Amino acid sequence: MKRRAAYFGIFTALALIFSYIETMIPMPAGLMGVKLGLANLVIVVVLYKMNVRSAYILAAARIFLAGFLFANLFSIIYSLAGGMLSVTVMGALKKTGQFSVVGVSLAGAAAHNVGQLLAAALALESYNVFYYLPVLILTGVFTGIIIGIAAQEMLKRLRTIQF
Repeated sequence: MKRRAAYFGIFTALALIFSYIETMIPMPAGLMGVKLGLANLVIVVVLYKMNVRSAYILAAARIFLAGFLFANLFSIIYSLAGGMLSVTVMGALKKTGQFSVVGVSLAGAAAHNVGQLLAAALALESYNVFYYLPVLILTGVFTGIIIGIAAQEMLKRLRTIQF
C-alpha cells in the first residue's frame, strides 16, 4: 500500500510537471484551445498500471492543481469536464480488451475535446461552440496517437514494476 501511494505521488508530480511544460509550448494562433495533452500520458499509464479509480483521482488532482497554479476557474471547469469524460471513455474501452493503448488514448483525446465543448456550450448557453469540434477532433486524434505511442513505450519499460 505504501509503495502504491509513493508511485501515485510520483505520477501526480509528473502529471503536474507535464502540465506546466505544456503551458510554455506556444500553439499556432489559429488553434485556440489546442494542447498536446502531455499530462494525459501519465493518466493513460496509471489507467493501465493501476486502475480506473486511480486514473480519475489523478486526473482530478492534476486538473485542480494545474488550474490553481497556472490557469483560472474556467480552465478548471473545462478541463474537469474533458478529463472526467476522457477517463470514462478510456476506462470503458480498456475494459473491453478490444483496443490497443494507442486506440484508448486516441479515444480519450477525442472525448476530452467533446467534454470541454459540452462545458463551454453550457457556460455560454450556446451550441455554436461545436463548430470548432472538427478542428479539435483532428488535433485530438493526432495528439492522442502520439500520447498513446509514448504511453505504450512507458508501459513496456514499467512492466516489471508492480504498483
